[in-house]
Amino acid sequence: MDGKLFLVPTPIGNLEDMTFRAIRILKECDLILAEDTRTSAPMLKHFGIDKKVFAHHQHNEHKATSEIIRFLNEGQKIALISDAGTPAISDPGFFLVREAIKNEIAVECLPGATAFVPALVNSGLPADAFVFEGFLPVKKGRQTKFKKLTEEDRTIILYESPHRLLKTLEEFAQYLGADRQASVSRELTKMFEETVRGTLAEIKSHFENNILKGEFVICIAGKPAGKTKNKYEDAE
Repeated sequence: MDGKLFLVPTPIGNLEDMTFRAIRILKECDLILAEDTRTSAPMLKHFGIDKKVFAHHQHNEHKATSEIIRFLNEGQKIALISDAGTPAISDPGFFLVREAIKNEIAVECLPGATAFVPALVNSGLPADAFVFEGFLPVKKGRQTKFKKLTEEDRTIILYESPHRLLKTLEEFAQYLGADRQASVSRELTKMFEETVRGTLAEIKSHFENNILKGEFVICIAGKPAGKTKNKYEDAE
């Protein structure tokens, strides 16, 4: 019997977003790999999923992958989940998927929850072409990334934490212009879900006067056609 690796999205907040297929796969698989077993336990219990669960996160994924590949080669069906959303989207998963493919093991990714898609669609910004940046570098490479994005004409999407949100909005205003249209969503699918739209300056002002809590998705309009060069574009 051939083994198979399943990538299973889990709700980013609202448990009603779990799919019937995801529940079935998690119930049928031999074991589950979870980014944080403590976070996943209540969700699995809620859906009546009683399986062996092992931690698989950024600190152990390289070391653990060889054993997981062995299990898959022995014919086991293994599901990978993250704390919330789709595995490998700013979460562990890429390395395991790559190694499974190298070993000619079947990989199947289920469709499901991920934060940046509803944030983009709900932003009112163009969604026909976009670039997803995940989390920006905290220190090394951060300025280089901002300079590169000054030339981006597609909608820019990224994740940000509460304690860095204001700094990131300020930096984007500096590099792209305070009048650039944007949208910031937080606590998507949860009780206190909020989306703030406007210029970067207006959005920064809003969050300077409100509680910063939850996970944030920032969407920023791309460079308008015909706009002259930004002073940072040629800077080194």
